[in-house]
Amino acid sequence: MMNQLSVVVKQLFDDFERGSNTFESDLLALQFSDPFMTADPDGIIQVVKKDDFIAGISKRQAFFQSIGFQFVKILSLDETPLDDHYVMVKALVHMRFEKIPGQPVDLKDHSTYILFVGDISPKIVFYLTHENLMKIMQDKGLLPGS
Repeated sequence: MMNQLSVVVKQLFDDFERGSNTFESDLLALQFSDPFMTADPDGIIQVVKKDDFIAGISKRQAFFQSIGFQFVKILSLDETPLDDHYVMVKALVHMRFEKIPGQPVDLKDHSTYILFVGDISPKIVFYLTHENLMKIMQDKGLLPGS
C-alpha cells in the first residue's frame, strides 16, 4: 500500500519501477543526479558517475536474466520532506526470479532514497540499500554460496 505521495515523487518511482523492469538505460538515467552516492549495509559508500551507471545497466540485465529475473514491483513508498529542496523516500521493493521454471523466488528489499526536488524533475542524489542483495540471493539459492 502506498502512503500519500507528492505527484513528482510518485512519477519518479513509477518511472523507476518501469525502467527497472525493462532495463531502459535512458529512462533510468533520468532518475539520478550526476554524480550520485550509494551506501550499503556493509558501510561501503560510492560516488557513481551517471555514465558508469548507464554502462552497468546492460550488465545488470544480463546478470538478472541469467538467474531468471521476472519483475520488480514497488510495494510501498514513504515520503518525508527534509526541507524545501530534499525529500527522503523509504521504499519496499518486491523482486521475483524464476531460475528453475515453475519455482519462483521472491525477494524483498528495503531502500532509502534522498531526492533533490528543487529542479524541474526530482533526482535521486543518494541511495541506501538496507540489505545485502547478493547474500539474500545466495540464501534463496539463486547464487552459489560463498
